[in-house]
This record gives sequence, structure tokens and C-alpha cells, in this order.
Amino acid sequence: MSNLNELDQIALDAAYEQACKSKSEGGIPIGSALIAPNGEIVARGHNERVQSGDPTAHAETVCIRHAGRRRDWHTLTLASTLSPCAMCTGTAVLHRIPRVVIGEHKTFVGREDWLHNEGVEVVLAHDVRCIELMEEFIAQRPDLWNEDIGVPPEE
Repeated sequence: MSNLNELDQIALDAAYEQACKSKSEGGIPIGSALIAPNGEIVARGHNERVQSGDPTAHAETVCIRHAGRRRDWHTLTLASTLSPCAMCTGTAVLHRIPRVVIGEHKTFVGREDWLHNEGVEVVLAHDVRCIELMEEFIAQRPDLWNEDIGVPPEE
């Protein structure tokens, strides 16, 4: 049973679709979406680090880039299939996004503490789809996962 409201679920479903898209492209299966209070998905994004070679192309930053210039950040909810890292958390904080829906934080806990400290409402979905997607990826590609989260190679 989900603890999400209807809009949160719509946003997380859109983020999950993006994570699957990244996986199908050979990338890291993390997705994100921004939703407005009226239920409109204003932007989507997925991790494109592998596809683009850009180390900053995490799902949340790509999603926010796709949203373009706007003045309504303070009304939006950001959904991500995985707990946001420091860079993605900083981007959400910078834009004063007031709510972040996190699909899962079993495989990785990002900077949720920072979100909380900034007064951002954090909603943890504990979404089985998101957990399974990341567990499978990490088991199959631990080298790529460690590269994504900045863990140096073993010597």
C-alpha cells in the first residue's frame, strides 16, 4: 500500500518511466519528474551520465534543466526514484523546491538531511519497483554505480 497522494504517485510513476528509459539506453536507471499542483508534469529527466559523458547529468539536474527558466519553483514537487545526492539536493534547495518525493533510499541515502534542514518536505515512498531496479543495476554494474557516486576504484 502506497503512502503517496495521487499527485505524488503520478510524479513518481513519471520518474520511474524515466529510470527505465535510462536503463534501456545503457545508462544508470534513475529518473526524475517535476509536477505542478494542478497535476501537470512540467519536466522529466533521467540520468544521462553514461549517454552524454557529462558527470553532472544526474536525473534531477537533467529534469530541472528540462524545466527551463521559470518563476514557480516554489510550487512544484520534485520526484526522484532514488534519494538525491549532494549535487541534486543542492539544485533543489537553490530553486526552493518545497517537496521532494523519493522512490527509495534503501540502496543509497543522499542528502536528505540537507533537505530536512532547509525545511523541504521529504516524502519517502519505499517503492518496490525503484528498489528492485537499483538493486539489480548495482549487482550487475557495481563499477559503474561506484563511478556515479564518486567511489574511487580499488587499487
